[in-house]
Amino acid sequence: MNRLKTLAQKIFTIRGILVFLLILAVLFAGFSIYYKVTYWGFSLAPQKNTDLWAVEAHISFMPTGEPIEVKLTTPRSNRAFKILEENVIAPGYNVKHNKSGSQLVLTSPAQEKEQDIYYKIMLFDNIATRGKTRAPRPQAPEKPMFDEQRLAAARQILQLAEKQNGDTVAQIIALLNQNPLDPAVQAYLPVNRTQTQTLEIISELLALKGIASRAARGFKLEESKKSLAPDLMLEAYLNGSWKIYNLQTGKKGLPDNFILFQRGGKALIDVMGGENSVIKFSILKSVTSTMNLAKRRAKLEGSAMWFENSIYNLPLTEQNTLKWLSIFPLAILIIVFIRNVIGMQTMGTFTPMLLSMALLKTGFGAGLLCFGLIVALGLFIRFLMSRLNLLLVPRIGAVVVFVILIMQVLTVLGYQLQWQAALSAVFFPIIIMAWIIERASITWEEDGPQNAGKEIFCSLFAAVAVYFVISSEYIRHIMFAFNELNLVILLLVMLLGTYTGYRLLELKRFKPLAKE
Repeated sequence: MNRLKTLAQKIFTIRGILVFLLILAVLFAGFSIYYKVTYWGFSLAPQKNTDLWAVEAHISFMPTGEPIEVKLTTPRSNRAFKILEENVIAPGYNVKHNKSGSQLVLTSPAQEKEQDIYYKIMLFDNIATRGKTRAPRPQAPEKPMFDEQRLAAARQILQLAEKQNGDTVAQIIALLNQNPLDPAVQAYLPVNRTQTQTLEIISELLALKGIASRAARGFKLEESKKSLAPDLMLEAYLNGSWKIYNLQTGKKGLPDNFILFQRGGKALIDVMGGENSVIKFSILKSVTSTMNLAKRRAKLEGSAMWFENSIYNLPLTEQNTLKWLSIFPLAILIIVFIRNVIGMQTMGTFTPMLLSMALLKTGFGAGLLCFGLIVALGLFIRFLMSRLNLLLVPRIGAVVVFVILIMQVLTVLGYQLQWQAALSAVFFPIIIMAWIIERASITWEEDGPQNAGKEIFCSLFAAVAVYFVISSEYIRHIMFAFNELNLVILLLVMLLGTYTGYRLLELKRFKPLAKE
């Protein structure tokens, strides 16, 4: 019983509880970061942009005087691209999707004039899952109805294809695109064959081997392209997934920025009640930041409520303010580490953090120079005032006034002499500078100039350490985009608060005791 009690006391200590909470915070932050990157499109790099593609299809035809029905095969959100918006401009038409969502069906009573229908979608690349197009196994293809002569020729072509490189599909495509063609292949193919005929022949040959295949139509997303005709490609079911092939090269896989409008079927568009139908595509590219697109991504993923109640849905002014606030916990962690683990004595706990913020405004070199001038002049004036025997509050108030005057003089001189470093003096926090001067002068009087200089140096060292962390745009972006990291920092700060061992700078001081 006593052992269990002792074990419980060891586990349920303040440090033990904080370690447990820290583990939970790390797990929560890790999951949250994964979710934001995967589903909201957040990135670890600042100012990351996402390409938005506007694809417009223009359908035109002449009515025949009968009721009109137009079927347009449309892309669906898939593992390569996601659809952001979808619009149809077709006055007088009833618009709906078929049950599978793969076709847009437009119906209208009989019309007389030439018809123009516009279909427009906004797409963004779904890079995280590109190429993962696994699907259930399709039914075995029906064997083509060949006579004995053509069947023998097809089998001969399949034997010749086996000598080519690649898988079965790539071998057949390579054989049919040889230059010059093998005589047996040339006799099998029609004269002046089209791409559609080539695809049908390849599908027949694959069916003989029991491989399912289908047509795929789409086009490469390139900026400012107009009057595009979709490219025809072949998809074949191999090794448990659909694989897509280029009919000219036999290369496997989708090209970069390629959107598929149709999978299967014979035609991209089918018009009843009309003739001479033409479909033309145009593409326009725009660029937006991943943060601006995050709200729409969240809506597509069904987590819009979480996004709308987060800091990322605030106006940009408030977001910029919170971006600076989100970096403070990391700066606090650095200061706590410097004081409690390294053992440096700074002037106040968070004075270095405020100084580092001032250095961000002034620039590193100019800020250090202004800091040195203000402190040196302030100490000189403070020593002159010490002979007046003023009370504490009036004395500090007078120091604040002198610091303001020093800043004004430095700013005027900097402007007259075109010295940018002196112009930066106005960015230093006045009260903090006055406090440093007052604190340094008291330490000088009580403990000597060496200790006063040591405190100023340690404060400046801590400020510089914080500056190099918070001046990184990457770190500022990460701390804002993934603000759940502040929970981890909070628990780390609390854990450092339980540290009661030697500071690093104290090891030399207590070294003789360790020997004894």
